[in-house]
Amino acid sequence: MSTLDHNFNNIASKSEKSKSDAPKYPPPFSIRFTFEERARLDADRGRKPVAVHIREKLFGDEVTPRKRPGNSPVKDAEALGRVLGALGASRLSSNLNQLAKAVNTGSLPVSPETEADLIKACREVQALRADLLRALGKMPRNGP
Repeated sequence: MSTLDHNFNNIASKSEKSKSDAPKYPPPFSIRFTFEERARLDADRGRKPVAVHIREKLFGDEVTPRKRPGNSPVKDAEALGRVLGALGASRLSSNLNQLAKAVNTGSLPVSPETEADLIKACREVQALRADLLRALGKMPRNGP
């Protein structure tokens, strides 16, 4: 056996030991409910996951949180709804594609009105972006 093989075997055996030293979690617990019990459970839990609701009912204030609070990507559902509604009502991608084609073919006359419309459209896209970032819990940057 070469020195390289011997070193590899030592390193591999150490990594196997470190895996066995890792804390082991108990296997998941499964429980079956009747349709009526499940309906009641779903009604009682509201928007919480089933496992969180059951843990809170069993252990009360002593429950150990599994995730940090506020880890949900949606921070402002109303802002997200506004953005999705505006995107759904707009034909933004189609219009941008038409503008790009007109610019590339040279058929878009650039008048002060056209420039003002383009600036307005850019501001509206920036507002949509800011609403989306707020809904996701991020702070929008000021400026382009």
